[in-house]
Amino acid sequence: MGLHLMDIYRSPNIGIFLRVNDRFLLVPKGLAQTKSDKLCENLHVSAVPSSIGESRLLGALTSMNDNGVLVSRLAEDFEIREIREGTGLNVARLDSKLTAVGNLIVANDKRAFASPALDSKALTQIRDVLGTEVEQGAIGEYYQVGSLAVATNRGAAVYPGMGEAEVARLGAALGVDAYPTSVNSGVPYVSSGLVANSGNAVAGSQTTGPELVFITRALSV
Repeated sequence: MGLHLMDIYRSPNIGIFLRVNDRFLLVPKGLAQTKSDKLCENLHVSAVPSSIGESRLLGALTSMNDNGVLVSRLAEDFEIREIREGTGLNVARLDSKLTAVGNLIVANDKRAFASPALDSKALTQIRDVLGTEVEQGAIGEYYQVGSLAVATNRGAAVYPGMGEAEVARLGAALGVDAYPTSVNSGVPYVSSGLVANSGNAVAGSQTTGPELVFITRALSV
């Protein structure tokens, strides 16, 4: 287990480009092989080069756990096929006019917390594809709940502006202990600078020592 620091495309906002579960890492096509290999080494996973709507913003446009992958409606058929063949998982487009799927859902293998902007049909898809129970709500006044939390089967790192009761509520919804932290020297949108699975995590290169302590505590890595 461990927590590592890296950047992607000279950016510390690694979470917008990557999506990981306990076995696979979706990486943008064309990412330098040395960078991909280092990420896989740190996270103990295999790389699946991918794109969504020919975009490299995989973190923003997908949600994934060990059961399945939900992708933006922008995804092309061949991109869905590539992810399905690379992971062996069920892959489906989220039936929503909203395209930033990764910003709308935070999930581990048992439970998911979804944006109030999603309708009942989308919630049914989350249950079916990700194989989770689903609770719906906002975080503070924000509906982009996936941008404000990173959850694994061991814990959740969440938006630092949340009150104690709200942190406890989100943790209960995800079935794990949650702990507030920022990333990259004060950025509150946790998933923009952090990717994690049950054993390991990688944070953006500008994440500070105190933030690393909080992330380690939150995710038990």
